[in-house]
Amino acid sequence: MADLRVVVVDDELLARKRMVRLLEAVGGVELVAALDDGGPLAPLLDEEAVDLVLMDIDMPGVDGLRAAAALGPDGPSVVFVTAHPEHALRAFELAATDYLLKPVDEARLSGALDRVRRSRPTAPPPVDGLLALPTRRGVRLVKPPEVAAAVLVGASLEVWLVGGERLFVDLPLSALEERLTDPPFVRAHRRALVNLERVHTLEDAEGGGYLAHMSGVPPVVVSRRVARALRRRLGLRG
Repeated sequence: MADLRVVVVDDELLARKRMVRLLEAVGGVELVAALDDGGPLAPLLDEEAVDLVLMDIDMPGVDGLRAAAALGPDGPSVVFVTAHPEHALRAFELAATDYLLKPVDEARLSGALDRVRRSRPTAPPPVDGLLALPTRRGVRLVKPPEVAAAVLVGASLEVWLVGGERLFVDLPLSALEERLTDPPFVRAHRRALVNLERVHTLEDAEGGGYLAHMSGVPPVVVSRRVARALRRRLGLRG
C-alpha cells in the first residue's frame, strides 16, 4: 500500500525514467507526476497532496534550489538527486530531508524514503474518541465529527469546529490528516481538509473545482483533482 505521494523533477528524460523505475522497484509510493522543470512544481502542489519531491538541482528554467525555496515550511519533504556534491550545504540549509548523488541505487533510495517517513510529524492518537488539539490556550479535546474544516493560512493551522468556532492549532496539517479518516474527511487541496458531512453546498468554481460551503465556516476551495474524485464518489457526471 502506498504511503508516500511523490513527484519527480529532473530535466533529463532518462534520469526521470530511471527514478520512476526505481520507485516502482522499492514500492510503497504513488507517483503523482514527473516534471522536467521546477517551474510547474508550485502550481501542481496547489492541486495535489504530495508528501515528497525527488528533485535534481541543475536544471534550466527554475532549478531545484529555487523551486525548493519557494515551497515554504508547510511544503512536502524534499530529497535532492544530483550529480553535483557541491550543492549539499545549500540543500540542507533549505531543510532537505536527504541528498542523493547520481547514479542512485535501489538501496540508497529506499533509505531516503524511510528517512522521509520517520521525519513526518504525527498527531497524538485519539483517546476515548477524543482528538487532542494543542492550541495557544492549552490542549483542546474535541470529537472528530466536531471538526468542520482545517485550513493552513500562512504558517498557521486554523481548525474550524461545527458552529463556527476557530482554533489556532500547533500541528502540521499532515499530522492532523492522519487522525481524521477518509471518509468523511478529505484533503480538499494542499492546504485544507474538509469534513464532507458538514458540507451543505458544493459551488462550481472557475477551473473545474468547487467551493465547499459549511454553516458558520468560510468557504473552502476544493481543487480540480479532488472535485473530479468527489463527482465520481457522489455519482455525478463529469
